[in-house]
Amino acid sequence: MPQDLAPLINLAKTVLDFNWTGHYTQPGPRLYPHQWSWDSAFIAIGYAHYNQHRATKELEHLFESQWKNGMLPQIVFNPHFSEYFPGSEFWHADRSPNAPRNRKTSGVVQPPLHATAALHVYQHAEDEAHALAFLEEAFPRLAAWHAYLYRERDPEDEGLAYIRHPWESGMDNSPMWDEILLRWHVEPDEIPSYQRTDTRFIPIEDRPVSTAYDRFAWLIHFFAERDYDEARIREDCPFLVQDVLFNSFLCHAGRDLAEIAHILGEDPSAFEAQAERTARAINEKLWNEKRRIYLDLDLVTDEPIRVHVAAGFSPLFAGVPDKDQARRMINSLEALGFGLGAKDSYPVPSYDLYGYGFSPEQYWRGSVWVNINWLLLRGLQRYDFNKQAEYLRQATLDLIRAGGFHEYFHPRTGYGSGSHLFSWTAALLLDILLEEEPKFLPS
Repeated sequence: MPQDLAPLINLAKTVLDFNWTGHYTQPGPRLYPHQWSWDSAFIAIGYAHYNQHRATKELEHLFESQWKNGMLPQIVFNPHFSEYFPGSEFWHADRSPNAPRNRKTSGVVQPPLHATAALHVYQHAEDEAHALAFLEEAFPRLAAWHAYLYRERDPEDEGLAYIRHPWESGMDNSPMWDEILLRWHVEPDEIPSYQRTDTRFIPIEDRPVSTAYDRFAWLIHFFAERDYDEARIREDCPFLVQDVLFNSFLCHAGRDLAEIAHILGEDPSAFEAQAERTARAINEKLWNEKRRIYLDLDLVTDEPIRVHVAAGFSPLFAGVPDKDQARRMINSLEALGFGLGAKDSYPVPSYDLYGYGFSPEQYWRGSVWVNINWLLLRGLQRYDFNKQAEYLRQATLDLIRAGGFHEYFHPRTGYGSGSHLFSWTAALLLDILLEEEPKFLPS
């Protein structure tokens, strides 16, 4: 490790120290005081390289908040922070008989990379006995989480789980959702009363517009009215999407869950079969040959969402495309407006630089996110596109050096926006810089 990277590594650890609560790590100060599901998975991946205790504690706190039906909630609320919207009372999650009684949570989910994080923590642990005990505790939780997704979110048994709220994608304000949000009409008296808090801390022009937030809030009310019963929700929910990123993580995590089963002496075959079925379904249903990218599918209209986003390349992370497909995808990453190899922008903007809805500063509408760069970097490495991988790795380091540990970055200037001292930016930087051969590999 070059000596000049030591200060950057120390700064990243300081960011995580600052956001550590003793039980979990805040994604960022002020704006994000609670525990977020996929944030914690990314954060645990970073901790795994130097603090095994925190890595396991991070995931254990989330698992302890799991619903009885196996659902891992998007948010676990910290009762000491009340000034956040939507807070625990807005969700009415306790209307579900499955919601935990000892924790307040939201009623939606986020992308399922938790088995990937748990395996990563085990493989990089200093104390193998402690790591094995952690896996033994985590395994039934992870199995229940995957069972929930395939049972409740894949009613046609296709191998693809649907999401039912933009927040479940992790990419809340993506242009992918514009057409869906536009087509459903909400009367003013149907919108539950709420007051946003995000615009107190972040410039309003960077955040989702109020009409989008009205629909976000309306959907929460819609779920609560149906007691978070998935069968009742999907009967007439206006937002049902088979999302590329979500299912790519599910596929990768399924293979990792099979590996965890193997390590523990359990039968991995069911998890292997699920993951392979998901990989086939992503290829058969979401691949767009003309555009050389994977596209989300709107289940309400049964039409692809023809919007180019960086997440459309996430199947590279899960090893879904064959080598020829992957090569064509790299051509798209380099030739379209995603900046891989470009001299006038930082890679990889979350949305096509030349897309109609592009905004360099607005949340998920073109800004660069380190978690997307991280998964694309791992995908490039997986397919031995080493030149492109090294370019993306170096560009990501340069971006953080120039813009700081921000939530997201301007693709032209590198200027950091959103929450400062953002935890997954720090954690994934550590994973990029400290990557090494895992200590513990299955025999």
